Amino acid sequence: MTLFVTGGTGFVMSVLVREWLDRDPQARAVILDRSGLDDMAERYFAPVRDRLTVLKADILDSKQWSSELDGHDISLVVHGATITPISRGSVTEAQRQPEAEDPARIVDVNLMGTVRVLEWARAKPLVKRFVYVSSGAIYRHHGPDWAGEPLPEDGYVAPLTLYAISKFASEMVVNRYADLFGISALSVRLASVYGPMDRATTSRNFRHVPNRVAHMALAGEVIRPNSLEPVGDYAHSSDVAQAIIALLMAPRLRYRHYNIGSGVTSTIGDVINWAQEKIPDLMVEVSPPETANIIQDTALKDGMWGAYDLARIERDTAWRPRPVKEAFHDYMQWIVANESNAAGEGL
Repeated sequence: MTLFVTGGTGFVMSVLVREWLDRDPQARAVILDRSGLDDMAERYFAPVRDRLTVLKADILDSKQWSSELDGHDISLVVHGATITPISRGSVTEAQRQPEAEDPARIVDVNLMGTVRVLEWARAKPLVKRFVYVSSGAIYRHHGPDWAGEPLPEDGYVAPLTLYAISKFASEMVVNRYADLFGISALSVRLASVYGPMDRATTSRNFRHVPNRVAHMALAGEVIRPNSLEPVGDYAHSSDVAQAIIALLMAPRLRYRHYNIGSGVTSTIGDVINWAQEKIPDLMVEVSPPETANIIQDTALKDGMWGAYDLARIERDTAWRPRPVKEAFHDYMQWIVANESNAAGEGL
């Protein structure tokens, strides 16, 4: 069985491809990405490289890639190619508005790129399922209306940024193509993802709190958050990949939209405590924003920033996220084993 993944040289999609190929020695995958494999991706895919085809092309120019796909007997599609223009993490980074640098490109790639892939897929009777990779960024900053409840897929949608607007618009386009052409299609809304292969790429250069804390701890840096209280629903990239595969293979889907996350909130303090279990002498100094090296808004505790309701995916598949501390410790181990500049040997 052959899986086609757009954006497959990047962060989450590269983990998805590797998980797919690892689960079945007969499985094959085709990646479409504007960027080729960088050094980290070459190493990551080396054990399965003989079953992986990489097409380097612009998703907006389907003439570059559509005919090359025809010989691969593709039956499943995951569309993850996107531009993620986010800046946050320090005072300097938070002041930058990357969306203003090339707004038309964001909309073109994120929305019209989706249309290009759907146009290809609708003409291919072998394609059995289409998964669009969306984002929790489409949600409101606050909700649900009952305190302590996880955020469901229905309601509370209010995209504000070009990234979020283009993501939600793509979801609606996917739904309409599914209705028009009888495609089994769905969208997954990801919470804050970190984990293996989380690195700067041409389309994404942003690190969530677990990534930053893990790398600072292993490098022996002093962690200086502006507060220990800000929260997030932090999902390990391998868990996200396995969730997407579960949806690809599910015999029956009841919904068009599925949240994927850990299902719980963790504070910056929680993540730091987990790091200290592995690095006991880790230094932490709560600092004012101007000197902090991790900055989160203390007021953002629910909505897109809170826990995501996983009832839909748990109803339709056997997938469940790992406990959050276990997943974080696994990521620290992965950094030591796979990133040559990492310290902390012996974890």
